Amino acid sequence: MDLQLEGTVAIVTGASRGLGASAAEALVAEGARVVAAARSQEALDDLAGRSGGRIHPVRCDMHDPDAVAGLVGVAVDRFGRLDCVVNNAGIAPAGTFLDQDPAVLSDVVAVNVLAPAILSQAAGRHFVAAEVPGSIINVGSTSSLKGKPLLAAYSASKGALARLTEALAAEWARYDIRVNMIAPGAFATEAQARVLADEKMLAARLRKIPMRRMGDPGELGPLVCYLASPRSAFVTGSCFVIDGGEVSKL
Repeated sequence: MDLQLEGTVAIVTGASRGLGASAAEALVAEGARVVAAARSQEALDDLAGRSGGRIHPVRCDMHDPDAVAGLVGVAVDRFGRLDCVVNNAGIAPAGTFLDQDPAVLSDVVAVNVLAPAILSQAAGRHFVAAEVPGSIINVGSTSSLKGKPLLAAYSASKGALARLTEALAAEWARYDIRVNMIAPGAFATEAQARVLADEKMLAARLRKIPMRRMGDPGELGPLVCYLASPRSAFVTGSCFVIDGGEVSKL
């Protein structure tokens, strides 16, 4: 199926590794050009070097509201347009909430909720002013649907991102701006490095997943491309769970 992404432009945050890098590479494979944003310049440069000039790396700290909002201008200046935003950047500090400093919660909300809201607002304003359709894809988590122990701040932030997705989808549908969420479960990325390195921990983790495996990062990219594509023009306000069946049995 031709997803009609040739010549389109996307912003992907948290693109230096893991699911973000996979999303950026999948979009490029479908003909899109990507502004890849993250804190690690070296990893971004490596990603861009493999893209044949289709990825423009931008070092960006999600704690900086001006830099986050400015990604829209970067995309338009570099590639002449913007069609899609993938809000993928996120942090997930673990710990018992009884002992957790409130500053941790503030930090998680800043990166996982405020930054996606700021970038979505900037992109939305651009789409409305340019009178062009747009797609915003928020990468949440199965923690958007079910709170998890030792991840209270993360669960709260991803739950908030789910509600933001629904609210913006309802508010912006009249402008032909679609807003959807992907809720990944456990994927074999650096975020799971500790689990992957411990045979017993890995076996215990896989027992919670009906498919008895973690997702491959490459399995997220096709869903990102579909939601970025005009082929999903009637899809908005939806949450797509991709977790090997884990949430279905909770």
